[in-house]
Amino acid sequence: MQDGPNVMDAISEPVEMEITDSLDLHAFRPGDTADVLRAYLDEAVKAGLKFVRIIHGKGIGVQREIVRKVLGETAFVTGFKSGDELSGGWGATIAELDVNAYGSSITSAQDPSSSSSGS
Repeated sequence: MQDGPNVMDAISEPVEMEITDSLDLHAFRPGDTADVLRAYLDEAVKAGLKFVRIIHGKGIGVQREIVRKVLGETAFVTGFKSGDELSGGWGATIAELDVNAYGSSITSAQDPSSSSSGS
């Protein structure tokens, strides 16, 4: 006998999440890791985030390997490394993103030195 409705069955539409500089993969099924990470990275670079932290946990390293494979295959990721002591150690990966990869005007709009006014 089931105590209540299965939460996973109730979620049939994508869930919108705020894009911050950190993604905790513990909330997702391991089989969804690569797709979730790709979608997150796309939104993070569009938002102009230069560094992001991907929390995958320490475990036996399966999630970490998936994360690093996706990062290595993503053109606008310029580098990545394990977190330091304060940012999750080897249970997290810090990635650097090329915020200009999409030719985004977000960066130039926020950069006061890009003004074309002559003084």
